[in-house]
This record gives sequence, structure tokens and C-alpha cells, in this order.
Amino acid sequence: MIRTELRTAVPDSTFEIWLAALRPRALVGDTLVLAAPDEIRNWVSDRFTSVIQSCAAAILGPRTSIDIVAPDAPIAPVAAATIPTSGEQAEFHPKLTFEQFVIGASNRLAHAAALAVAESPGQTYNPLFLYGPPGLGKTHLLHAIGNYVLAHGGGLRVRSTSAERFTNEFVTALHSHDLDSFKARFRDTDVLLIDDVQFLQKKAKTEEEFFHTFNALYETGSQLVLTCDRLPADMAALEARLLERFQAGLVAKLSPPDFTTRLAILRKRVQHDGIEIADDAALHAIAGRVDSNARALEGALIRVVAYHSLTRKPIDAQLADEVLSGLYPTVPRPRAAATIEHVQDLACEAFDVTRDELLSTARTARIAWARQVAMYLSRQHTDATLPAIGDRFGGRNHTTVMHACRKATERIANDPDAHAIVRELERRLTDPE
Repeated sequence: MIRTELRTAVPDSTFEIWLAALRPRALVGDTLVLAAPDEIRNWVSDRFTSVIQSCAAAILGPRTSIDIVAPDAPIAPVAAATIPTSGEQAEFHPKLTFEQFVIGASNRLAHAAALAVAESPGQTYNPLFLYGPPGLGKTHLLHAIGNYVLAHGGGLRVRSTSAERFTNEFVTALHSHDLDSFKARFRDTDVLLIDDVQFLQKKAKTEEEFFHTFNALYETGSQLVLTCDRLPADMAALEARLLERFQAGLVAKLSPPDFTTRLAILRKRVQHDGIEIADDAALHAIAGRVDSNARALEGALIRVVAYHSLTRKPIDAQLADEVLSGLYPTVPRPRAAATIEHVQDLACEAFDVTRDELLSTARTARIAWARQVAMYLSRQHTDATLPAIGDRFGGRNHTTVMHACRKATERIANDPDAHAIVRELERRLTDPE
């Protein structure tokens, strides 16, 4: 079960190259002991311990720790494993947060809606239905909502599952005559996150139970977030009444990322994993070849890093092309990412404010709007983190930046003049004259 969790938490290539060789040795108290071959043990221990621990905790309980040892290392006496009870809160991957999500034109609406839901569960966009091909960030946004609600929701209960797991648990409950416990587990919550709802199709009894679960939560004001690989209208095998429920809130699409977003995703991954690259052009080379989804991008990066670890060649554009040329053709086109300073200059010019006013504490409507737009564009078009953006805007904290981005998103969606101004600024950022 832990291997299954790991497969969903990391790209397929990452799992095959670095994690598939891990073998469980023992469970000593709350410590899961894993054996790793000598050639990869240090790399896995340095870079993947947190994700392995998170996945293990989801199965064995929140106190689980990880110890990665040599295959022949002596092991202390084994203790019995403990399985989490159904009443425990869901565990979410610590890396999959809003701060780590890279925003671009392909996923901006989905991100803004997910953030709004996390900040005010049950108040807006209920249900929220996120759809798009695999690897574009739907599951990331589910985990981001879960992490945010657990951290800032004031004790709200949040539960996460997949349609497949929901089905399996329902079947088990039927066979064990324990439906009451099953219903309580999924209905006694404030936020329910369901991944891959397309797997509910052609499962009549499960569909009916999910329909009643959906209604029970919706009627009590609980938040529902669903992900799918297609539009609700494209699931003809699903009951009409369930499709109507899915379309009753906001339906938001995630599309393949453009070059700027792909480059930002790679930079974020390099920063998060502490990967040392010899030349930033290596990331341009990868982003120029892989244009399908974030999972494929990260898989390509892992291939390059793996080849570097085996050959000791520097991670540069030449190595990236050498490793990926047989797998991916080149696609358009490297472009330098915008900077926060450039965004601020454009905002000052567009709204006729000075840089001192933009960075000040002034809250007049004209200056506040210019500041919100500048923060919004900095979040969308640079690879800076929320704390870094706040620091460059007069030392503000990351929650202020999140609030500014949300206010800008709402105004852009409802005010045609604001929409036109921001789109022109985005054009100047992405296609400088």
C-alpha cells in the first residue's frame, strides 16, 4: 500500500529510477526500516525521505518515521504495525501546497478557485470540479486545499479519497454489513476531496451511494472538490442526476503548460530538491522539449539528474539534449522569465504611481489596485515564492500576497476594464517589444 501511495506522489520516472528498488526490512516501533542499494541510498535519503515518510504515515499512522539502511544492515526486533482508524484526519503530501504550485495561463482559474475554496470552505464554488488530462496539477490542488484547511481552517474536518478507494471501501462495507460506519466516515466531515471521479462510471450501487453522500454534505454546507480527466458532460455512463450535481458549482479546466510555466515548474523542482545545475540553459533545454504536463517535465529532469549522477557530467544544456534527444523532439521556444522589478516598473507606468507609493503602506484605491495587480503578475509570471514576493513589496508576509492575488483575480473576472489593463501588462511581460 505504501508503494501505491509513493507511485501517486512522485512522477513515474522518479519512482522507477530511485524508489522502485527500496525494500521494507522491518517496522520497529513507529519506525519503518527500508533497505536501499548502496549506489542510490544517500541520494534517496537526502531527497526523498520526506515524501516516503508522508506516504508511510498515510498508511501506518502520523507518528511514522523512516530509516533507510543498507540491505545487509542489522535490524532490531520488529514491533507490530498500527493502522490508522477511520476517524483520523487525512494526511496530505507536505510538498503539494499553494506556495509550491506554479501558476500559468493554463491553470490560473483552477488555482484561484481552489484557493478561494480553501480560504472559505462551503462559501464559494461548491462543488468545485477540476478537470484536465493527467499530470497537470489536479491532485496537487487537492492536497493544497487539504494542507491549507488543516493549517488555517480552525479545526475544520477534511477528508480525501479517490473514486476507486471510495468504491473499494463501499464494497467492503457491503460485504461486512458495516454501511453505517462507512457513511459516517464520509459524511461526518466539513471538506471532502475526491480524486478521479471518472472511475464512478458503470458502478450503479457506488454511484447511488456517492449521490446520497454528495447530497448529505451539500445540504449541510460542507465543501466538495472533485477532480476528473474529462468534462462532466463527457461522462455519458454516469447517472444524469450525478452529472447535474457536478455541474452545479464551478467547473475549471487545467491545460498543458506554456513554455514560461514549464520553465517555472523546473526551477521550482530544482530549488525544492536542492539540485545543483551547471547552467540554467539546461532547464531551457528540458522545457523546450517536454510540453505535455508537469509530471513529464519532472520525469525528464530526473532522467537528466540520474544520468549526471552516473556519469558525473555537469547538468547543462548539452547533457539535457544528450539524454532527451531520443525521447522528445524540440518544441518552441526559450524565453527569459520576467522579474519582480520589471513587473513593478510596468505597474507603476500603467497606474501612474511611483515605486515608493507601490511599496508603501498607503491604501488609497489607486495605489492598492496597482499593488494588487503587481503582486498578481509577480505570482503569475515569475518563479518567486509568495514570501519572496512579499519581501520585495515592502516586507509584506505571504498571506498579504495571497489576499492581493485573490482580489486581483476577482476584479479581473468581473471588471472588463481591469481585465483589459492586466492582459495588456501580461502581453508586455511575455512578448516584450
